[in-house]
Amino acid sequence: MTKGAQLSQHAALIDLNARAREIFRNLVASYLATGEPVGSRNLARQLPMVLSPASVRTVMSDLERTGLIYAPHLSAGRLPTELGLRFFVDALLELAHLPPEESAHIEQKLDGETGKRSMADVLTEATLVLSGLSGTAAVVLTPKQNLCLKHVEFVLIGDRKALMVLVSDEGSLENRILTIPAGLSPSALVEAANFINAHLQQGTLSDVLRSIAEKRDTLQLELDSLTARLVEQGLAISTESSTRQRHLIVRGKANLLSSVTAADDLERLRLLFSDLETQTDVIELLEQAEAGEGVRIYIGSENRLFSLSGSALIAAPFRSTDQQVIGVLGVIGPTRLNYARVIPMVDYTARMVAQILGAD
Repeated sequence: MTKGAQLSQHAALIDLNARAREIFRNLVASYLATGEPVGSRNLARQLPMVLSPASVRTVMSDLERTGLIYAPHLSAGRLPTELGLRFFVDALLELAHLPPEESAHIEQKLDGETGKRSMADVLTEATLVLSGLSGTAAVVLTPKQNLCLKHVEFVLIGDRKALMVLVSDEGSLENRILTIPAGLSPSALVEAANFINAHLQQGTLSDVLRSIAEKRDTLQLELDSLTARLVEQGLAISTESSTRQRHLIVRGKANLLSSVTAADDLERLRLLFSDLETQTDVIELLEQAEAGEGVRIYIGSENRLFSLSGSALIAAPFRSTDQQVIGVLGVIGPTRLNYARVIPMVDYTARMVAQILGAD
């Protein structure tokens, strides 16, 4: 669709009169509740105003020409298109208040019964409670974490081979074998380790790298060229090890089976499961949601990931105490989601996760 056509279509949506909006609103509400095409006779009975089925059919024909609804079969009722669902969510959706019992349930599950919980426990519980309440698959993209190093040591293990031992402030150990410059003495290994360890006390690894980069001339003066090369090699390995890969937590995929009503739905579900298995694409989409403000909603082919499975994602970032975005959580399901109920549920859970992680 050209940009001009998009603008023309957008203007047509805005210009819908009150009657057309009410008919469209009720059609979408009925579809979200039942998953079935909606006919003019049933719509006429649901409307707050008195309209004949013939009058409703006329308006539905206009809505179909605008691209908001379509007929899945001849002589069938109408369903909203993805464009129609987007228009409904953006312009007509009235968000429900999260019921007190659901907010209390989320708080109880995330807080735990006793003591403080680890970040992994909180995030896993967040996916479990979201998938349980929403009846969808829930996803969490774990925060970006920088593993702080406490100590580094080099151990000579053979000709031009050394073991680099990395000790984190959490007490975990990681070993790397590296090739060292020819002619490097055992004392140079100790000297290189001491140099790195002295700088590790000055802040995070990023701070150390920046400090040493700014003092490269000093590095060359304090150490001979071979030892300086080992220091730079060791810092490169430390940087690689200190950045933990982000993980995707997915819970509740079995919930999606409840929405299957036909063979076509089963095929779409298979494609969605395949999308969830290809975690790189899901992580990329969640990182887009992470970059936005508030709750983000992706519907069907608006995103390449869901172009075949016809799914929807509702996601919200969670923030640190200094309001920096550190992760994102959400739910994935069919486009026939109860948006009015699920959007505030996702938003509240994200705020609770931020509150609990910030208290640790």
